[in-house]
Amino acid sequence: MNDLLAEAGRLLAAARRPVVFTGAGMSAESGVPTFRDAQTGLWQRYDPEQLATPAAFHADPALVWGWYEGRRHGVRRARPNPGHLAVAAIQARLRKTVVITQNVDDLHERGGVGAPVRLHGSLFAPRCSACGHPAPVPGDAPEPPAGPLPPPACARCAAPVRPGVVWFGEELPAQALAAAVEAASRCDLLLTVGTSALVHPAAEIPLVATRLGAPVVQVNPVPTPLDTVCAVNLRGPAGEVLPSLVRAAWPG
Repeated sequence: MNDLLAEAGRLLAAARRPVVFTGAGMSAESGVPTFRDAQTGLWQRYDPEQLATPAAFHADPALVWGWYEGRRHGVRRARPNPGHLAVAAIQARLRKTVVITQNVDDLHERGGVGAPVRLHGSLFAPRCSACGHPAPVPGDAPEPPAGPLPPPACARCAAPVRPGVVWFGEELPAQALAAAVEAASRCDLLLTVGTSALVHPAAEIPLVATRLGAPVVQVNPVPTPLDTVCAVNLRGPAGEVLPSLVRAAWPG
């Protein structure tokens, strides 16, 4: 591990336009359940994949909105972990760093990262389900909703407001995807952290970088399909490995 960490540190120190690509494993270290983690309470009866679709929202807006508000409430109680802070430290050191995330929480921003590219949207960017007009984020309730919760009405057209996330069957936001592909195409190092590399098309982003000759460094506790294309695979949680990587790149 020490030799691998030293090599990854050398690659990071030499980079000028790195990309940091993060997935659910990074937020899980802050206590944010991954999408398919076991549900609690009322939600034990539901398959998350059956709630995260346009059809589910059309059929029962209150059920879907209540579930996502519960998720947002949990994110608000979570705190950025040392991995988030290490990503912010990389961006502070290398100003051309682009952070691309599959996560829908706000832990990168609260950890000090500026303007991450969000491939799967955000729990904090609700919008109208009909006209797409942005809607305000609801105020934080003392407790998460224990069941269905009627969504607010759009201020422009009165249609139900929906969560600002990408659902199954929906395309990724075109602007975010284009920005991610461009950053991966121009980077001189891609650091992939806490992602299973199984969710497409987001999983293609590290492959764009490696096809164009940029080294890819992976941080993950377990093997992934990216193992074979990475220049360095660092096994372990992001909250431990990333701070060590920053120290290896810039000792002292």
